[in-house]
Amino acid sequence: MAKMTRTKARRKKHLRVRSKISGTATIPRINVYKSHKNIEVQLIDDVNRKTLAHSSSISMKLPYGGNIESATKVGENFGTKVAALKLEKVVFDRGGYIYHGRVKALAEAIKEKGVKF
Repeated sequence: MAKMTRTKARRKKHLRVRSKISGTATIPRINVYKSHKNIEVQLIDDVNRKTLAHSSSISMKLPYGGNIESATKVGENFGTKVAALKLEKVVFDRGGYIYHGRVKALAEAIKEKGVKF
């Protein structure tokens, strides 16, 4: 039997989580994607299939997006965008990643802007 790769295991976890959570117009879903060099975050309304807000280390033109400092900056930028939409509560979808390191720094920076998970 072949071993499951790290990417396949993450996708399997993500599908398991996504079967249980979904975003609506009043309580949208925050989706996180990270690679070795960058981190991206989106605010998604799954019912209407719309992306309400987006932020990434690429769009912010950070020199290196693969560290905790960049994740914090992206989270602060994204938190202001969500606060501008006057949404108080959202659902956090960590994308199959563990809540540690860059994902945790991103989430904490978003929470500091007044968004509740």
